[in-house]
Amino acid sequence: MVSLQNVTRFYSSGTGEVRALDGVSLQLEPGAFATVTGPSGCGKSTLLNLLGGLDHPTSGEIHVAGIPLHGAGEAELTHYRRHTLGIVFQFFNLLPAMTVSENVELPLLLRGESASTSASRVSDMLALVGLSHRAAHFPGQLSGGEMQRTAIARALVGNPALLLADEPTGNLDSANAALVCETFSKIASQKIATLIIVTHSDLVAALAPVRIHMLDGKILSQSPAGPAL
Repeated sequence: MVSLQNVTRFYSSGTGEVRALDGVSLQLEPGAFATVTGPSGCGKSTLLNLLGGLDHPTSGEIHVAGIPLHGAGEAELTHYRRHTLGIVFQFFNLLPAMTVSENVELPLLLRGESASTSASRVSDMLALVGLSHRAAHFPGQLSGGEMQRTAIARALVGNPALLLADEPTGNLDSANAALVCETFSKIASQKIATLIIVTHSDLVAALAPVRIHMLDGKILSQSPAGPAL
């Protein structure tokens, strides 16, 4: 499902070359659940950007659901982001003038889905994250945890093969973080999508069967060890 082979991402800076990723290889099977941890500057965000089709590697190969991201053009990457990928951000990124239901529906509108298909899919996703009763509310009427669960529903509504989450509990109190963790656990147990979460939280990291720790642009450890490349 996710395959990185000797991936590097180097940047030029005023003081020389920055090795954001340095020879990273990784294999995840369909439906896998992995968390990525490590100190700031270790390469977590760069890894997420590459998997999200927001950046290109300096060298190496990246395949997601059979799509070669390392060689894809911008049109291919746009199609990938709309049809294969879902992303959950730390700060929710909900549109305040839209209801919960309308926010969740937005990716389907961008894809030109029919109203009937959209309505059914939105209803299913809100039920999955426990927010059916909030469908007509606006983001300003929600708790932080409810806003994040709305964002998760929006990320999943297009039926992505890969779901990425960037510090999804970083802006939440402990009670709301626990509810969001429950939602991710449900997604993982039902194998709705391959799930990769970048986090500083020990609580979130402990959720995943696959735990990846990064340091200085490299994968320092992976538990359990991944399949041979």
